[in-house]
Amino acid sequence: MKGPILVVLAAGMGSRYGGLKQMDRIGKSGEVLLDYSVFDAKRAGFQKVVFIIRKDIEKDFREIVLSRVSSAIDCEVALQELDSLIPSDILAESKKIGRTKPWGTAHALLCARDKIDAPFAILNADDFYGREAFAVLGKYLAAPAISEGAIVPFSLKKTLSPQGTVTRGVCEMTNGLLTSVDELTAIAREGDGKIYNTGAGGDKRYLADDTPVSMNFWGFPPSIFPDLERYFADFLKTSGNQMKSECYLPLAADWLIKNKLLNIRVLSADSEWFGVTYKEDREMAVNRISDLVAEGVYPASLWDR
Repeated sequence: MKGPILVVLAAGMGSRYGGLKQMDRIGKSGEVLLDYSVFDAKRAGFQKVVFIIRKDIEKDFREIVLSRVSSAIDCEVALQELDSLIPSDILAESKKIGRTKPWGTAHALLCARDKIDAPFAILNADDFYGREAFAVLGKYLAAPAISEGAIVPFSLKKTLSPQGTVTRGVCEMTNGLLTSVDELTAIAREGDGKIYNTGAGGDKRYLADDTPVSMNFWGFPPSIFPDLERYFADFLKTSGNQMKSECYLPLAADWLIKNKLLNIRVLSADSEWFGVTYKEDREMAVNRISDLVAEGVYPASLWDR
């Protein structure tokens, strides 16, 4: 049996960050944030990493990330572009209206399908999930013949940014199974100390601090791909002619659940999360990584061993 695969979403534009955050050096030896995810995945038993990137960043990505990581674990690259897997009529229409960016995280995963032949985890390149989360998900994915998915959610209060609003997938669960994911934008802690989601019309929805949310840390069997292709095809039919529409992986998971195509287990891990949504988040990430190195959680240089 093949060991689990780690799939890394690293094709993002970084518009709020003001640059390519997936390649911004965070560690003292030049590590970027996703280096720590790969390191944690390797010690949790993952045997291969598939990085999903854009063609225009491939050269820099290979020099900054793959030149070091590939010496420690088997690595492959998949490319997500505007025209990847897109029917010619929809592609022509999207170009006519001036669309330039690809179609979201579910689209990204489909772009890597031919490189995934074992149970896999998928996550964001610009998020830190912690070794405990990798240990839990790695153990689950290494079990023989898994047929269900899994998610490691995080408490909402741990995933906010003091720099501005965030988007999170609010999770509902019953008896250890995920029952729904509601993707909410514009979430922030406000002046009264409480967390709210502000809707498009200005209406406020209160969210408790311990609300479980998806940070795109999922585990899936490779058998999901035919259904995921069908979901993406339906998305293109309804939203492919929109300038900024995106096919989000949490919403795809919600669709799989509600159509009884996949059970998704909720796994618990006492794990820390932080990320670099905004440029101002970088200093916090640098300091936290420095602290974890000082505590012995990570070596000072991840790959010099």
